[in-house]
Amino acid sequence: MEFIHIYHTNDLHSHLKRWPRIQQFLKSRRTHHEEVGEEFFLFDIGDFIDRWHPLSEGTHGQGNIELLNESRYTAVTIGNNEGVNFPYEGLNHLYDSRDFDVILANLYNSNSQHPTWLKPYKIYQTKKGTRIGVIGLTAYFSLLYGLLGWRLTEPLEELKNWIKPLKEQSDVIILLSHLGLNHDERIAMEYPEIDVILGGHTHHTLPEGKQVEKTLLAGAGKHGRFVGHVTLQVDNRNPISSQAKLYNVLELSALPDEKAISKGLYRKGKKLLNQKITTLPKELPHDPFQATELAKILCQSLREWCKADCAFINAGLILGPLSGNVTSYDLLSICPHPINPCKIELTGMELREVLLETKDENWAYKQVVGLGFRGSVMGVSVYDRITFNENKDIYINGMALDLAQTYSLAVPDMFTFGHFFKEIFPNNKKEYFLPEFLRDLLKWKLQS
Repeated sequence: MEFIHIYHTNDLHSHLKRWPRIQQFLKSRRTHHEEVGEEFFLFDIGDFIDRWHPLSEGTHGQGNIELLNESRYTAVTIGNNEGVNFPYEGLNHLYDSRDFDVILANLYNSNSQHPTWLKPYKIYQTKKGTRIGVIGLTAYFSLLYGLLGWRLTEPLEELKNWIKPLKEQSDVIILLSHLGLNHDERIAMEYPEIDVILGGHTHHTLPEGKQVEKTLLAGAGKHGRFVGHVTLQVDNRNPISSQAKLYNVLELSALPDEKAISKGLYRKGKKLLNQKITTLPKELPHDPFQATELAKILCQSLREWCKADCAFINAGLILGPLSGNVTSYDLLSICPHPINPCKIELTGMELREVLLETKDENWAYKQVVGLGFRGSVMGVSVYDRITFNENKDIYINGMALDLAQTYSLAVPDMFTFGHFFKEIFPNNKKEYFLPEFLRDLLKWKLQS
C-alpha cells in the first residue's frame, strides 16, 4: 500500500501577502510526508505571475520563478497571465532559472515544435515504482498567442494526441488544467483514464473536490486563499482511492515576520521600477466619475496607437493621479491592468448602438471583475474624436455620424471578451495590439 500526496496552487496572480505563510506550510508538509516515507508532489496550475505586482513587473516574472524554486515545486503549467502577458522573448526566457518542470502540451513555437523549456507530459516514478503521468493544458487564447509568435492548439484535440502514450507509460494520470471547471468536467466525462484533474483559470473552489465519473476534480480558488491537497491511495501500482481537501491559508500558522517578507518583495520590485519617465508641469488628478485630463490623454494615446477614427475608454482604468517626476512604478500603480489596445471595425449604425450604451446612466457604476481589469468600478466613458449634442446626436471628428459608413474604433481589449456589446463585437473584425499594455501607451504619450 502506498500513499501519494499531491499539493497544488493556482491563480495566485502575484497576490504575495499570503505567500510566506503558504511557503512555510508547504515546507512543513513536505518534511512530514518525507519523514513517514510518503510521496510528496507539488504543482502550480498557472497564473502564478501577474504583472500588476511590482516584483513581477520589475523582474519580468523572474522574481516569481525564484519563489517557486524556493518552495521546490515539482512542476507547473502556464496560465494566460504567463502566456499572453509577456512578449515572445519574455515568455521564451521566463523559465531559464527554474528548478522545476514546465508541463504543457498545447503550446508550440512558430516551427510547430514545443519550446525547449517545456515538456508536453512527464512520467514521475515513486519509490515503490508507481508511474505518475502528468500532462498540462492551458486556455485556448489562440489569436493572442498567435499575435505574439506562438501557436496554441485546441486543448481537447491536443489531449487526444497524448492520452494513449500517457496511458501506456503511466499507472496514474494527473492533468494540470488551466482551462476552467466546465472544460475539466467535460474532460472527466470523455477521458476516464485521467485519475485527477488539478484545475484553475475559473478560480473555482472545490473544498472536497468533485468526483465526475472516475475522475477527481480539484481547484483551490484564487489569490492564495487556499492550498489544495489530493491524497491517492495506491495498491500494487493501482489507484484504489482518492480524496481532496483545501487548507484555508488564513487559518494556517502565522509567521512572525510574514508582513515584512511580503512588503520586502513589493519594495524590491518598486526599487527596480524607480526609473523616471517624464516630469509633469502640473498635477494630473484622477476621478472615475469625471473625464479628467489624465483619462483623456490615455484615450487619445489609444486612438493614435491603433490609428483609429475614434476611441473610448472607461475612466475606472485610471486608479490614481500623476504629478512631478513620473516613474515606471507610478504608471504601474495607476494603470496595473494587463489590458491591450484593440481596434474594431463598425458600421455607423453599430457604432451608434455601442456609444449610446456607454452613455447609459448606470454604466459608470458597474462593478467589473476579471478580463484583465484590476480596478473595481467601470467609471464614466471618456472619448476621443467622439462628441454628443444635447439630443444625443453623435459626431465623429466633428462630422455627423454616417450610419452607413464604416468606422474604426479603438477600445481596451476587455470590451471584446464577451461581456459587453454581445450583439455587435463578437461578429466584427478586430485587431489586437500585443504585447503593449495601456500603461505602455500612456508612457509613450507622456514622453512625447
